Amino acid sequence: MKYFTLVLLLLSGMAMAIEEPEYTVESVVEHYEIRRYGAVLVAETIVASDFSDAGNQAFRILASYIFGANQSKAKIAMTAPVNQLKSSIGYLVQFTMPKKYTLDTLPNSNDTRVHLRQVPARRVAVFTYSGSWSESRYKQKLESFREELQKNKLETIGEPVLARYNSPFQIWFLRRNEIWLELK
Repeated sequence: MKYFTLVLLLLSGMAMAIEEPEYTVESVVEHYEIRRYGAVLVAETIVASDFSDAGNQAFRILASYIFGANQSKAKIAMTAPVNQLKSSIGYLVQFTMPKKYTLDTLPNSNDTRVHLRQVPARRVAVFTYSGSWSESRYKQKLESFREELQKNKLETIGEPVLARYNSPFQIWFLRRNEIWLELK
Protein backbone atom coordinates (compact mmCIF):
# COMPACT_ATOMS: atom_id res chain seq x y z
CA MET A 1 0.00 0.00 0.00
CA LYS A 2 2.83 2.43 0.83
CA TYR A 3 4.45 1.73 -2.55
CA PHE A 4 1.17 2.41 -4.40
CA THR A 5 0.69 5.69 -2.53
CA LEU A 6 4.24 6.80 -3.32
CA VAL A 7 3.84 5.99 -7.02
CA LEU A 8 0.50 7.81 -7.12
CA LEU A 9 2.01 10.90 -5.49
CA LEU A 10 4.94 10.92 -7.90
CA LEU A 11 2.78 10.43 -10.97
CA SER A 12 0.25 13.06 -9.95
CA GLY A 13 2.93 15.73 -10.07
CA MET A 14 4.31 14.82 -13.49
CA ALA A 15 3.76 17.34 -16.25
CA MET A 16 1.45 16.17 -18.99
CA ALA A 17 0.89 17.83 -22.34
CA ILE A 18 -2.84 18.49 -22.20
CA GLU A 19 -4.39 20.84 -24.74
CA GLU A 20 -5.86 24.08 -23.42
CA PRO A 21 -7.90 26.70 -25.27
CA GLU A 22 -5.78 29.36 -26.93
CA TYR A 23 -5.94 32.92 -25.68
CA THR A 24 -4.04 36.16 -25.77
CA VAL A 25 -3.19 38.14 -22.67
CA GLU A 26 -4.45 41.67 -23.04
CA SER A 27 -3.11 42.98 -19.74
CA VAL A 28 -1.74 41.83 -16.42
CA VAL A 29 -2.72 43.47 -13.15
CA GLU A 30 -1.26 42.63 -9.75
CA HIS A 31 -3.88 39.98 -8.85
CA TYR A 32 -5.39 38.97 -12.20
CA GLU A 33 -5.05 39.18 -15.96
CA ILE A 34 -7.36 40.04 -18.84
CA ARG A 35 -7.51 37.42 -21.61
CA ARG A 36 -9.17 37.15 -25.01
CA TYR A 37 -10.38 33.68 -25.89
CA GLY A 38 -11.53 32.67 -29.33
CA ALA A 39 -14.64 30.56 -29.81
CA VAL A 40 -14.31 27.05 -28.37
CA LEU A 41 -16.33 23.86 -28.67
CA VAL A 42 -17.53 22.24 -25.48
CA ALA A 43 -19.29 19.11 -24.38
CA GLU A 44 -21.42 20.09 -21.41
CA THR A 45 -23.99 18.77 -19.01
CA ILE A 46 -26.13 20.24 -16.26
CA VAL A 47 -26.46 18.41 -12.96
CA ALA A 48 -28.98 19.20 -10.24
CA SER A 49 -26.48 19.04 -7.42
CA ASP A 50 -24.58 21.16 -4.95
CA PHE A 51 -21.21 22.77 -5.64
CA SER A 52 -19.11 19.92 -4.24
CA ASP A 53 -20.88 17.00 -5.90
CA ALA A 54 -21.59 18.65 -9.26
CA GLY A 55 -18.07 18.24 -10.59
CA ASN A 56 -17.96 14.53 -9.75
CA GLN A 57 -21.41 13.76 -11.17
CA ALA A 58 -20.87 15.72 -14.37
CA PHE A 59 -17.32 14.41 -14.83
CA ARG A 60 -18.61 10.82 -15.06
CA ILE A 61 -21.18 11.80 -17.69
CA LEU A 62 -18.73 13.81 -19.81
CA ALA A 63 -15.84 11.37 -19.40
CA SER A 64 -18.06 8.57 -20.67
CA TYR A 65 -18.68 10.63 -23.81
CA ILE A 66 -14.99 11.29 -24.53
CA PHE A 67 -14.01 7.70 -23.67
CA GLY A 68 -16.22 6.37 -26.48
CA ALA A 69 -19.89 6.48 -25.42
CA ASN A 70 -20.73 8.33 -28.60
CA GLN A 71 -22.19 7.39 -31.99
CA SER A 72 -18.76 6.93 -33.56
CA LYS A 73 -17.32 5.10 -30.52
CA ALA A 74 -14.47 7.60 -30.91
CA LYS A 75 -12.04 8.34 -28.10
CA ILE A 76 -11.58 12.10 -27.66
CA ALA A 77 -8.50 13.47 -25.88
CA MET A 78 -8.96 15.00 -22.46
CA THR A 79 -8.28 18.73 -22.38
CA ALA A 80 -8.08 21.31 -19.62
CA PRO A 81 -9.69 23.06 -17.95
CA VAL A 82 -12.91 21.48 -16.73
CA ASN A 83 -15.27 24.42 -16.21
CA GLN A 84 -18.07 24.64 -13.66
CA LEU A 85 -20.63 27.41 -13.30
CA LYS A 86 -23.97 27.91 -11.59
CA SER A 87 -27.11 27.24 -13.61
CA SER A 88 -30.80 27.66 -12.83
CA ILE A 89 -31.13 24.03 -11.66
CA GLY A 90 -27.66 23.23 -10.33
CA TYR A 91 -24.33 23.42 -12.13
CA LEU A 92 -23.21 23.42 -15.73
CA VAL A 93 -19.95 21.53 -16.25
CA GLN A 94 -17.97 21.73 -19.51
CA PHE A 95 -15.13 19.85 -21.16
CA THR A 96 -13.40 21.87 -23.87
CA MET A 97 -13.09 19.82 -27.03
CA PRO A 98 -9.73 19.54 -28.83
CA LYS A 99 -9.30 22.28 -31.44
CA LYS A 100 -9.08 19.77 -34.31
CA TYR A 101 -12.87 19.28 -34.09
CA THR A 102 -15.80 21.30 -35.42
CA LEU A 103 -19.46 20.91 -34.48
CA ASP A 104 -19.84 18.87 -37.69
CA THR A 105 -16.96 16.50 -36.91
CA LEU A 106 -17.60 15.87 -33.21
CA PRO A 107 -19.47 12.59 -32.70
CA ASN A 108 -22.92 12.86 -31.15
CA SER A 109 -23.25 11.52 -27.64
CA ASN A 110 -25.19 8.38 -26.78
CA ASP A 111 -26.29 10.19 -23.60
CA THR A 112 -28.94 12.88 -24.04
CA ARG A 113 -27.51 14.74 -21.01
CA VAL A 114 -24.40 15.66 -23.04
CA HIS A 115 -24.78 18.72 -25.25
CA LEU A 116 -22.27 19.98 -27.78
CA ARG A 117 -22.04 23.68 -28.56
CA GLN A 118 -19.71 26.47 -29.52
CA VAL A 119 -18.97 29.07 -26.85
CA PRO A 120 -18.44 32.42 -28.59
CA ALA A 121 -15.22 34.41 -28.37
CA ARG A 122 -15.03 36.40 -25.19
CA ARG A 123 -12.91 38.69 -23.06
CA VAL A 124 -12.43 37.52 -19.47
CA ALA A 125 -10.73 38.58 -16.28
CA VAL A 126 -8.88 35.60 -14.80
CA PHE A 127 -7.78 35.06 -11.22
CA THR A 128 -5.42 32.10 -10.67
CA TYR A 129 -4.99 30.28 -7.38
CA SER A 130 -3.73 26.93 -6.13
CA GLY A 131 -5.15 24.58 -3.58
CA SER A 132 -8.38 22.83 -2.86
CA TRP A 133 -11.56 22.89 -4.91
CA SER A 134 -13.75 23.53 -1.87
CA GLU A 135 -16.73 25.81 -2.18
CA SER A 136 -15.58 27.94 0.77
CA ARG A 137 -12.15 28.54 -0.79
CA TYR A 138 -13.73 29.31 -4.17
CA LYS A 139 -16.18 31.81 -2.64
CA GLN A 140 -13.40 33.50 -0.67
CA LYS A 141 -11.24 33.89 -3.80
CA LEU A 142 -14.23 35.02 -5.89
CA GLU A 143 -15.16 37.72 -3.38
CA SER A 144 -11.66 39.22 -3.29
CA PHE A 145 -11.44 38.96 -7.10
CA ARG A 146 -14.72 40.88 -7.55
CA GLU A 147 -13.46 43.56 -5.15
CA GLU A 148 -10.32 44.00 -7.26
CA LEU A 149 -12.37 44.31 -10.45
CA GLN A 150 -14.67 46.87 -8.83
CA LYS A 151 -11.66 48.93 -7.73
CA ASN A 152 -10.55 49.00 -11.36
CA LYS A 153 -14.09 49.80 -12.57
CA LEU A 154 -14.43 46.62 -14.65
CA GLU A 155 -17.97 45.34 -15.16
CA THR A 156 -18.70 41.65 -15.59
CA ILE A 157 -21.54 39.70 -17.16
CA GLY A 158 -22.82 36.19 -16.59
CA GLU A 159 -21.92 33.64 -13.97
CA PRO A 160 -18.38 33.19 -12.65
CA VAL A 161 -16.60 30.09 -13.97
CA LEU A 162 -14.40 27.81 -11.87
CA ALA A 163 -11.76 26.41 -14.24
CA ARG A 164 -9.91 23.35 -12.91
CA TYR A 165 -6.75 22.27 -14.72
CA ASN A 166 -5.59 19.22 -12.79
CA SER A 167 -6.79 15.73 -12.05
CA PRO A 168 -8.20 15.02 -8.60
CA PHE A 169 -5.07 12.91 -8.05
CA GLN A 170 -2.85 16.00 -8.22
CA ILE A 171 -1.50 16.97 -4.82
CA TRP A 172 -3.94 19.64 -3.63
CA PHE A 173 -1.41 22.42 -3.11
CA LEU A 174 -0.06 21.99 -6.65
CA ARG A 175 -3.44 22.33 -8.35
CA ARG A 176 -4.01 25.19 -10.79
CA ASN A 177 -7.45 26.73 -10.43
CA GLU A 178 -8.83 29.83 -12.10
CA ILE A 179 -11.92 31.97 -11.74
CA TRP A 180 -13.12 33.50 -14.99
CA LEU A 181 -15.42 36.52 -15.11
CA GLU A 182 -16.53 37.65 -18.55
CA LEU A 183 -16.10 41.38 -19.08
CA LYS A 184 -18.69 43.72 -20.64
